[in-house]
Amino acid sequence: MVIGIPKEIKKDEHRVALVPAAVRTLAARGHSVLVEPGAGEGIGAADCDYRQAGAQLADTVQDLYAAAEMVVKVKEPQPQEYTLLRPGQMLFCYLHLAADRRLTQALLEREVTAIGFETVTDEHGRLPLLAPMSQVAGRLSVQLAAHLLEKHVGGPGLLLGGVPGVPACRVVVLGGGVAGTEAARMAAGLGAEVVVLDNQPFRLAELDQLFAGRVRTRYSDADAVAEELRRADVTICSVLIPGAVAPHLVTRQLVAQMRKGSLIVDLSIDQGGCCETSRPTTHSNPSYVVEGVIHSCVTNLPGAVPRTSSLALSNAVLPCALALAGNQPTPLRERVFRTGLNTIDGRLVSKAVAESLGLPYEVAGPGLAA
Repeated sequence: MVIGIPKEIKKDEHRVALVPAAVRTLAARGHSVLVEPGAGEGIGAADCDYRQAGAQLADTVQDLYAAAEMVVKVKEPQPQEYTLLRPGQMLFCYLHLAADRRLTQALLEREVTAIGFETVTDEHGRLPLLAPMSQVAGRLSVQLAAHLLEKHVGGPGLLLGGVPGVPACRVVVLGGGVAGTEAARMAAGLGAEVVVLDNQPFRLAELDQLFAGRVRTRYSDADAVAEELRRADVTICSVLIPGAVAPHLVTRQLVAQMRKGSLIVDLSIDQGGCCETSRPTTHSNPSYVVEGVIHSCVTNLPGAVPRTSSLALSNAVLPCALALAGNQPTPLRERVFRTGLNTIDGRLVSKAVAESLGLPYEVAGPGLAA
């Protein structure tokens, strides 16, 4: 199979989906790999590194998309990339279609076989391609919060962990999944007072055991969320419904009741955000203020540390890319198709996306991975 790796063009995005070591493995399996010049420069991977790994450099991005049977990238195609996609081409990347009607319609019109990293599920029901970036985002959210609390960037002038005799910040984490757990770990490690809210009692029990009393847990309902957010200095939103738009757990009315100068970091923004007042931001302009509360909703937060992120992502993506590029059906290939497939032949086959956008949905037929 001809596999294309384009350079990311989303603002402030420096990751690459597959590093040279992964390309070497693909080439060794007999696949042709086309790389857009400069695709790895954000992580210090030069074009010659990709050549030495067995890749060819495409003359133009248009040539890459024209030749590639499967395009593997990090972020969803940007509007200027829509016309590069062609019928029957396989697109393997983060899609987050539930919050992006325009991209969904473009994929349908172009009849692309689009498989989203964020919905691929393993045999245990986990999200192996989302997990590494959730880990990075969860940890980075606390670093970002600590920075945005500083006075010179418009924050209230608080040190996240306080000092002896001065209270630490109260950090509320909504959602105890991978990102929420890593955020809680980092915040507690810096000395903050941390509470995690989740609506799964078994997960709360796991978190209690994991943190051994260093983090408080609480069952998430509307009253608990409101009570905790009114007292919070930092709120980190990490609520996820795979493939679907994030629920608005935090209303504008509740934001108005929060402490002035407090901070919301919404990690759910790729799926629309779980605050009514959330809207996408960038690394170069990460925050804004609504109702006196600072909001930061960077849509590609792991892009701030592209080398770490790309290595972690490439490790996770490579086995799936090998399975998709193979000619013979395998359990992994069939599972990636079954759980990750969003669109095919002009049809929307993700129920969660269809329900979120109010679009027609078709059940994917058998034999898609054949």
